[in-house]
Amino acid sequence: MELGQVLALFAAALSAFLAGMGSAKGVGLAGQTNAGVSTENPEVNSKLLVLQLLPGTQGIYGFLVAVIILINTGVLGGTMKAVSVMQGLALIAAVLPVAVVGYFSAIDQAKVASSGMLMTGEHPDMSGKAITMTVMVETYAVLALLASFLMVMAIQV
Repeated sequence: MELGQVLALFAAALSAFLAGMGSAKGVGLAGQTNAGVSTENPEVNSKLLVLQLLPGTQGIYGFLVAVIILINTGVLGGTMKAVSVMQGLALIAAVLPVAVVGYFSAIDQAKVASSGMLMTGEHPDMSGKAITMTVMVETYAVLALLASFLMVMAIQV
């Protein structure tokens, strides 16, 4: 295996790893709040689950970019294509938006979701506002996904 191929695999791993770590931490943080609020007001649990799940999307975005790299390099086809060192480094640079923004936005989204859960626990009719506030953080994860996707697709392997 050549260095460029190793760098391409590292890029895929970095994309899935960082975004996934952020989502795992975010869903966990939101889950802790969900458990507390649901204990006090069990009727709102189904509304809180939506808020708990939202920080998990960043991990999906990172995984998606990783899969695209694996498809483009032929790994999922069974035979990995030749990848130059420059292409490997370019792939690492290309995954940085979804990896880094995915990590931090998932954690920040969980904080907003947790606040929304507290609001929904006190005022169940405000769950739509809580979801809207939480989804606003998602915007930046989506922009990072698009940036990484466009850069990965522009790298000819």
